[in-house]
Amino acid sequence: MPRVAPDPGHVTPIEAIAIAGAGVAAGTINTIVGSGSLITFPTLLAFGFPPVVANVSNTLGLVPGGASGVYGYRRELAGQRPRILRLGPAGALGGVTGAVLLLALPATTFERVVPYLILVACALVAFQPRLSRALARHRPGGAEHSLALAGLVYLTGIYGGYFGAAQGVILISLLAIFVPDDLQRLNGLKNLVTLFVNAIAAVLFILLAPVSWIAVVLVAAGSIAGGQIGAAVGRRLPPLVLRGVIVVVGTIVAVRMLAG
Repeated sequence: MPRVAPDPGHVTPIEAIAIAGAGVAAGTINTIVGSGSLITFPTLLAFGFPPVVANVSNTLGLVPGGASGVYGYRRELAGQRPRILRLGPAGALGGVTGAVLLLALPATTFERVVPYLILVACALVAFQPRLSRALARHRPGGAEHSLALAGLVYLTGIYGGYFGAAQGVILISLLAIFVPDDLQRLNGLKNLVTLFVNAIAAVLFILLAPVSWIAVVLVAAGSIAGGQIGAAVGRRLPPLVLRGVIVVVGTIVAVRMLAG
């Protein structure tokens, strides 16, 4: 039986609205870029949820929003079945590994390196066209099928299962460099792989971790709406603007994390 988290205190109507509103914002940002957890996670902490409980409940709550965003990007996923079958399992396996690490290791293990990972990912997104051209000159036609990309997706999945803030930024940077395709289509693929990561981690959390179901329900309700908003907005952004949004949001996230 899953353990139920200790009650962090009465959730007032105002707090409930704030948590659901954070879920809307997180669902929107996750669908367009990634890093929505940096809105919902601090919100739960601010209302008295213990850190591990907040992290676990946040992951569970954002899964429905991820599914909503994937549905909104369903047209961009057309024709990508082979990629999904290769990269989805890699991400899911990483999500399992990350979830196990969260339950077994101190919560501060990755905190020092995460902002630098995000900054590197932002730089990769910013210079992606140049990097993609350089890579294309030195790779065979099927390079996007390489084990290297699957391995990197697995490592990103570990981070996603452990904490996950801005895993979308990291993942889209890898896809944009290794996979020669339209950025909007890659964003749809990013959303689906991220959903695999979070969903498999959520299953483990339900079975093994302390969960606050009121937090899950509130974040989920908001993130479902946010997923649709994010898909409606993100799908209309030109590639250059989408790349700029990813870089700006990712950099802000990293700076905030470094500033503590």
